[in-house]
Amino acid sequence: MNKNLGWKLILIIATLLVFFFGLIGIPQSWSGAGVVQSITERIHLGLDLKGGTHLILQVQVNDAVNADTDRAIERLKESLSKRKINYTEISKPDPVNHPEQIVIKGVPPEVSSDLRNLITDRLPEYDAASGAQNTWTLAMKPTALADLKNRAVAQAIETIRNRVDKLGISEPVIQEHGLGQYQILVQLPGVDDPARVKEIMQSTAMLEVRQALNNGAPYANEQAALEANGGVLPPNTVLLHGRSIGSTDPSDSGDVVYLISRVSAVAGHDLREARVSRNSQTNMPEVEFFLTAEGGKRFSDFTGAHVGDYLAVVLDNKVMEVAVIKSQIGDQGVIEGRFTDQQAKDLALILNSGALPASIKYLEERTVGPSLGADSIRAGVRAAIIGMLAVLIFMLVYYRGAGVNADLALILNLIILLGFMGYFGATLTLPGIAGVILTVGMGVDSNVLIFERIREELRNGKTPPSAVEQGFSHAWITIVDTHVTTIVSAAILFIFGTGPVKGFAVTLTFGLLANLFTAVFVSRVIFDWLLSRKQRGEALSI
Repeated sequence: MNKNLGWKLILIIATLLVFFFGLIGIPQSWSGAGVVQSITERIHLGLDLKGGTHLILQVQVNDAVNADTDRAIERLKESLSKRKINYTEISKPDPVNHPEQIVIKGVPPEVSSDLRNLITDRLPEYDAASGAQNTWTLAMKPTALADLKNRAVAQAIETIRNRVDKLGISEPVIQEHGLGQYQILVQLPGVDDPARVKEIMQSTAMLEVRQALNNGAPYANEQAALEANGGVLPPNTVLLHGRSIGSTDPSDSGDVVYLISRVSAVAGHDLREARVSRNSQTNMPEVEFFLTAEGGKRFSDFTGAHVGDYLAVVLDNKVMEVAVIKSQIGDQGVIEGRFTDQQAKDLALILNSGALPASIKYLEERTVGPSLGADSIRAGVRAAIIGMLAVLIFMLVYYRGAGVNADLALILNLIILLGFMGYFGATLTLPGIAGVILTVGMGVDSNVLIFERIREELRNGKTPPSAVEQGFSHAWITIVDTHVTTIVSAAILFIFGTGPVKGFAVTLTFGLLANLFTAVFVSRVIFDWLLSRKQRGEALSI
C-alpha cells in the first residue's frame, strides 16, 4: 500500500470515528435502549415529532405607538408650560388608526416660531405642520414610525423568549414569522399546559406605583366616581378598575374603581428583580419587587413627599393594592394580590422577564399530540430505512463489486450527517428526515455519474486504473455543479423559511457537503485500494 493511500484511509477512519462519537457520545449503557437514549439526548425532536403547541402571534404595534405618543404629549405639556406657550388642548384625534398623530389646538400665532423650535428640540422624531384655527398637527416621521414598530416586534420576541426559557421548555422556536407583517412564530415542543404558557406570554405585566387619591377609598363604579367629583375628574388623574382592597375572601372578585394619578412614580423599566415570598401574618404568597438605583431614588423621593397619603400598585392598568405611606420607603415593595402559589410564581416570572411593548393577538393555534408525533417518527424512520435498503440493494445488483464501494460511501455519508446534527444539538423535524432521505438520493446520483463514466471509459478500451482516473476527473465538474445549485436553493429556503423548512435546508445542505467528501474522496480511495490489490490487466467489477 503506497503512503498516499495509507494516510487517506487513516483520514477516512478518523472522520468516521469523530462523527460516530458526535452521534452517540458516550452512552450510559451499550445496550440498544442505552444507545437510542444517548442519540435522542444529542439530536432533539421538533414539534412535529415530539408533540407540542404551534402558535402564530400578531403584535399590536399600534399599542407601542400609542405609548410613545402618550409620553410625547406629557413631554410636550411640560415644555410648553416651562416656556409659557399657551394652548387650549393637546390630543390624539384618531388613536386607533393613526396613533402617530398629535394635535395641538389654540396656539397663538405669535409663538409659532417658538413652538416649532420646541418641537425640533424636544421631539425630533416628529414633523410639525400648522393648520387652520391656530391648530398644529404633529406626525411621527415614517422612518421613526417603522423603526418603532420593528423594535416592538423584536422586543416582544425577546420578552416571550425570556418567559418561555424560564418555564424550562426545551428547544422552543420563537422568531419573526416571515409570512405576515409584525407576526411571531412560536413552537413549543412537549408543552403539556398550553393555556398557562399562552397566558404568561400574553400578559403585558406593566408594573407602576402611583398616588391613590380620595384617601385610597374606592368608588362603586365610574359613574359614582364622577358624581363625587362634580362630574369632572381632577387634573392629571384617571379612573382605574381593581378589586376591593382589604377583603379576606380570596374568591371576592368584585370590581371597584379608584381615582389614581395619571403619572407613575416608578414603572416597569425601574424594576431590578421580583421574587415570591410569604406574608408573615397570613402566610399567603406575595411578590416582592426591588427597584434599580435610579428607580429607588425616585420611589424614595415620592414616598418621602407623600407621607400620610396613599399609593397604589398598578399592574396592567388594574389596581392590585392600595396602602397608606407611613414613612419614606426605599427601593423595594410588596404586591399582595391574594395569589395562589402558581400565580405568584408566574407574576414574578413575568415581571423579571420585562413587559411586552405591545399586546399580542393569537392568529393561529395548533396542537400536535405526542401519539401523532410518535407515528410521524415511525413512518419517517421506516421510509428512511426502506429507501436506504432499496438504494443499497440496487447499487449492489446493478454495479456488482463497485456497488459495495457506493454502499460504504452512503453509510459513511449518513453517519457524518447525523453526527453533525448531534454535535450541534440540532432539532430533527419531519422535513429534516425528508432532507436526510433526499441526501441519500443525491449520494446515489453522484455515484451513478462516476460509475457510468468509468463504464464508458472501459468500453473505449481504457485500462481499469485509467478508466477510474478519467471517470472521477470528468464526473467531478458535473457533481460540483449539481451540488452547488441545490445548496443555493437550500440556502434560500433557510433564509426565508420557517422552523421546519429551515430544518430541511440545514440537513440537506450538510448532507450534500458530506456527500462531496464520501462520493468523490472516499469512493476514489476505495477504488484505489481495490486496484492496488489486483494484478495488472485484471477486470474491474462494475
